[in-house]
Amino acid sequence: MTFYAAVHDALMCRDPAAKIAHVRALQAAWRAGTVELRADAAPVAIPVPGRPERPLLVAPRELSQRGLGTAEGRAALVHAVAHIEFNAINLALDAVYRFRDLPDAYRDDWLQVAVDEAKHFELLAARLAQLGFAYGDFPAHNGLWDAACRTADDCLTRMALVPRVLEARGLDVTPGMISRLREIGDVETVAVLEVILAEEVAHVAAGTRWFHHCCARTGVDPETTFIDLLRRYEAAIRPPFNRAARSEAGFTASEQARLEALVPVRDR
Repeated sequence: MTFYAAVHDALMCRDPAAKIAHVRALQAAWRAGTVELRADAAPVAIPVPGRPERPLLVAPRELSQRGLGTAEGRAALVHAVAHIEFNAINLALDAVYRFRDLPDAYRDDWLQVAVDEAKHFELLAARLAQLGFAYGDFPAHNGLWDAACRTADDCLTRMALVPRVLEARGLDVTPGMISRLREIGDVETVAVLEVILAEEVAHVAAGTRWFHHCCARTGVDPETTFIDLLRRYEAAIRPPFNRAARSEAGFTASEQARLEALVPVRDR
């Protein structure tokens, strides 16, 4: 099987455990050089990637907020993060499958991201089981894959709006989640989220690296282009901002200042 056919197979696999096995085998084969980097066909649109029948996908406004004082409330939070991580596996695979005119280092990076996201999903699924629930037991939304579809035609735009906006949002909000969970003594979920937070910095950094690469080959200024894309796509920008983690992931101080200036006055 050729490399891109194998990536497509992993992307379209619906069973989470089988998808994770696909991802790990794919990275191993890529590193060993046992898959041929040849495109049998051009990438196709994927309006629905491989995912299980559950969870039920609803509009974000239909998702109810649950407090963390009960096991169900904590499970709902863990489930929401698990859904993000499952989608992140598909997003990383799609970045490899769809954007092909890039160096091998690009494929190295996004296959590693897919492997990391698979590990994160497993950790969260295990924590859900400890709480008496499973992935699919709560409704979720399709916002992450909607973003993939909106950016399917351009790698520069994908790198700007998915890792540097949606995944970077995780850097901003996860410390607050960890703090609240620590206050109520949920050390098990805290341990999982701390692993995820530490590794997500590298994922956002990969987005920054390849966004800059795309900007350089296109001949545009990265900072101005990023801000322009945020405005064009009406990206939701709101506090809090984890400036230290964003800096580690490649955001400059001036870029962060311009980003924060986009926050509507009512949200500051």
